[in-house]
Amino acid sequence: MEEHEFEEEKKREIPRVLDNVEEEKSKSKKKNSGNGIGLVLFVSILLSFICGMLGAYLMSKTVSVEQVVKNITTSELVENSISSSVDKVYGSTVVITAYSGGKQISTGTGFIYKINNKTAYIMTNNHVIDGADEAKVEFNDNDKKIDAKIVGGDKYADIAVLTIPDEEYKVVEIGDNETLKLGDTIFTIGTPMGASYKGTVTKGILSGKDRMVEVNVSGNAADYYMKVIQIDAAVNPGNSGGPLCDVSGNVIGVISLKIVEDTVEGMGFAIPIEDALKYASLIEEGGQISRPYIGITMSDLSEEYYLWQNRITIPDGVEEGIAIISVEKGSPAEKAGLKKGDIIVKLGDAETGSLAEFRYELYKYEVGEKVEVEFYRNNKIQKTIITLGKNQS
Repeated sequence: MEEHEFEEEKKREIPRVLDNVEEEKSKSKKKNSGNGIGLVLFVSILLSFICGMLGAYLMSKTVSVEQVVKNITTSELVENSISSSVDKVYGSTVVITAYSGGKQISTGTGFIYKINNKTAYIMTNNHVIDGADEAKVEFNDNDKKIDAKIVGGDKYADIAVLTIPDEEYKVVEIGDNETLKLGDTIFTIGTPMGASYKGTVTKGILSGKDRMVEVNVSGNAADYYMKVIQIDAAVNPGNSGGPLCDVSGNVIGVISLKIVEDTVEGMGFAIPIEDALKYASLIEEGGQISRPYIGITMSDLSEEYYLWQNRITIPDGVEEGIAIISVEKGSPAEKAGLKKGDIIVKLGDAETGSLAEFRYELYKYEVGEKVEVEFYRNNKIQKTIITLGKNQS
């Protein structure tokens, strides 16, 4: 081939090579374009997945935050609702001032639990008005004193009833102790340390239910048991007779007594409202509660010197019981054959290890009921049946 012809052939080849190069570039571009679309799709799917997971995570966190807010709100509601609950009973709570011969002898608290025939009934403790011949009440929102009639009271129940003319006063709402649980929020309204501190509100928790507390009613030794509610809310002299309320402002008890010792703190007690209402109803009917009696003078076996003075001998092995010091003539005890020196250890089905236990069990019965008494005489156990009489005191 001549050089001229060779040059011509090379010129013809160059366009073909260029065409091939362009074709390869086009194929490569299409391939890269396809790979790019796939990559975009992959990244898109990945981002969607990540966004979905992140969204779910954030939603779960949002629910948790809402739940926390809800819990806080509920907690705050309980705390804040106490003020509105206090309002429910505050206007029905009164200061009670008791007088004897024109002189003030005590102050306490009470509350309106009933209105009937244009008369408002006020409940308080018996020891608030014990020995009084006159009483006045004063509401929390004014200083006006209103003359009150003392209907009556009972020293063992420690419940008393007073009345005043109704002037459209508000009656407290009654709660239910059966629904309460230990740790539930409670509050009380009272008059600690006198009328200067009337309307004082204290708050705490329910510390105990159905506590049996010994009470000193008539002497140095405990002579009765009371079933009470235990609380840790602050109660002081003057709180006696005030309402104990649940967190909704319903009255669940009547503040009655407080253990006051150097080593004891934060223990207050209240009579369950169910018992208090029962006692109040009996007082309304007759001014006092008719208690059964058997007609004996009694002593705990722990009063060794007193027993020795009265020549009472305790049988060997007997550590608990009630010693009969004397028997009234014509009494149910005398008719049943009981004598001085007998040691009562059981009344009905209940053992009576102390004077307080004996009286608590005795007062569960009604006047006229027959009850079996188990006792020691001359170191031998004996039994008799007593028909309970009516206590005239």
